Amino acid sequence: MASLTLNAGTLQPLGDRLLVKVATKEEKTVGGIFLPDTAQEKPQVGEVTAVGPGSRNDKGSRVALEVKAGDKVLYSKYAGTEVKIDSVDYLLLAERDILAIVE
Repeated sequence: MASLTLNAGTLQPLGDRLLVKVATKEEKTVGGIFLPDTAQEKPQVGEVTAVGPGSRNDKGSRVALEVKAGDKVLYSKYAGTEVKIDSVDYLLLAERDILAIVE
């Protein structure tokens, strides 16, 4: 099998999908206690780095996404497909998995 080298600039989501850079995990509590990887919760906030062209409606025309590159978003806890590019964690999500834009 051939290996494939990806970077965030060459990955273009299709349809109503978007690429989200996952926020870093908190490694210690407010009190200063360091948490092991098994005790850390998966972050649900990230920054949109790329968006697809949008889904098609019944008439065949494109419906633009409500989020754009650069938006910080809150997404469903177990949504999307995890992708690691250049040792950075990303999620490939459908727009319906986005719960809110964080300002």
